[in-house]
Amino acid sequence: MTNTKNRERGSHKKREAKQRVGIYFYFKTKSFICQINESDMPHKSWYNFLNMRKIFFYDTTLRDGAQTEGISFTVKDKLKITALLDAIGIDYIEGGWPGSNPKDIEFFKEVKKLKLKHAKITAFSSTKRANIKIEEDKNIQTLLEADTPVVAIFGKTWDFHVTEALKTTLDENLNMIKETVSYLKSKGKEVVFDAEHFFDGYKNNPEYAVKCLKVAEDAGSDVLCLCDTNGGCLAFEVEKIIKEIMPNLKASVGIHAHNDSETAVSVSGMAVYCGASHVQGTINGYGERCGNANLCSIIPILKLKMKTDCVTDEALKKLTEISRHVAEIANLPQSAHQPFVGRSAFAHKGGIHVSAILKNPKTYEHIQPELVGNGRRVTISDQSGISNLMYKAEKYGLKLDSKSKEVKSLIQKLKQLEHEGYQFEEGEASFELLVKKTLGIYTPFFELQKYTIEIIQKTEESFTVKAAIKIKVSGKSYESEAIGDGPVNALDAALRKVLEGIYPAIKAIKLMDYKVRVLDSKEGTAARVRVIIESCDEDKCWGTVGVSTNVIEASYLALVDSLEYKLVQ
Repeated sequence: MTNTKNRERGSHKKREAKQRVGIYFYFKTKSFICQINESDMPHKSWYNFLNMRKIFFYDTTLRDGAQTEGISFTVKDKLKITALLDAIGIDYIEGGWPGSNPKDIEFFKEVKKLKLKHAKITAFSSTKRANIKIEEDKNIQTLLEADTPVVAIFGKTWDFHVTEALKTTLDENLNMIKETVSYLKSKGKEVVFDAEHFFDGYKNNPEYAVKCLKVAEDAGSDVLCLCDTNGGCLAFEVEKIIKEIMPNLKASVGIHAHNDSETAVSVSGMAVYCGASHVQGTINGYGERCGNANLCSIIPILKLKMKTDCVTDEALKKLTEISRHVAEIANLPQSAHQPFVGRSAFAHKGGIHVSAILKNPKTYEHIQPELVGNGRRVTISDQSGISNLMYKAEKYGLKLDSKSKEVKSLIQKLKQLEHEGYQFEEGEASFELLVKKTLGIYTPFFELQKYTIEIIQKTEESFTVKAAIKIKVSGKSYESEAIGDGPVNALDAALRKVLEGIYPAIKAIKLMDYKVRVLDSKEGTAARVRVIIESCDEDKCWGTVGVSTNVIEASYLALVDSLEYKLVQ
């Protein structure tokens, strides 16, 4: 009797231990699943186990990303992005839906000319239509004509969508999935089955959602990609569902998440944690509505934090450059606050923070920015302390005594200028010039004597702007005039007429962005305005700032700083 109780008590303790662990890992290949409880490997972390699996990245920037409001990729744009993605080791690049538009058909023809080193080009389409022969389905035939080694097929797995959107029966939908996958496999294609609305479908009718997966798997699908198409799932929901279905699947499992609940990255990471080995997403999180899972965040999370085998260290260092390059091609500004690759991702503003990172960057940085090709920035603002100034001075090659009168004077001047409306976070080039001028180690390359702006109205709808300027260079006066699209453009042209002949380096400067902000609208037309100009040459970009109650004067101040900064370099 006592022995029986002891056995029961021991068994109960084992069950409790298993419940406390509560984590299972599934190592999947095409032929088997290995289920391991964490308690079975007490001397190894789950990170090491994850590292046994190769994670494959599937990029859909060219299709899902192209559905972003404001984006319209040309075929040349798509080819450029394809080359960039291949360079960082993306495994699959989804080129588009060849049955939806002529542009995608042209892309699949042109992409064959690229000498890709790694990526497989993928064409996308839906399952066959209901109640017709697959050989008669134009979408499927156009998909085959794209002549890609991989095809991605999306099929409905939410019974609500089957009956309400497709207006067909649940059995017919299963048949559509089966026939489409089987047919494409018979044509020698690697098939990715995108289980559309899978998580919503599973919540509503788990038996049917899993049946859709099993039908695709039995038909030969290489990857079963679980889609959170509406972007409404949270990570813990995804964890629960994947753990429930994973033991019953043999094919590789993937994840495709949308960001409508700001959870696409966490959902993708959780899917990998639970055994997925195929991750879909887009560069910069581009996509319809709120976007798709952002590969610029997912890649470093899986590589650096989850220690998976996904991309090389060299590829990871290209990530920031890729993010900015794709944003430029998309003609959209890159989000400065984007994790890992954003301009502000490793920017430090508060004096206490800067003081700490000077001692050890780990105090306020979760990774080394250089690992993802980014860099640390210390911004200057009215919240700055001496630590910020000393960091900047060192960056500029200046040795300052933190206790000197010059440093204290510079801090006070900085705070006064910011009180007047200056902002040096986006005008760091202006700040560098300010430091050097204050310390008396900078001599201006030219001196303004006067300028005039003339606006000539031609018709009710058109006008001409003419700028006349007089400047002094090395004691000699020069005058010039120029016509521009506006006062800033005209001033820039007039300055360049003189300065490019004296300082040829100015020819390389391009004005990339021009922003005007009214600082106190209550003052009406007498309000101060802040102008920020972003300029670039062949090597770098820089920002300059000007403030005045006169928008033309504010623009001139920012413009002159831009030219002088280039000459200083």
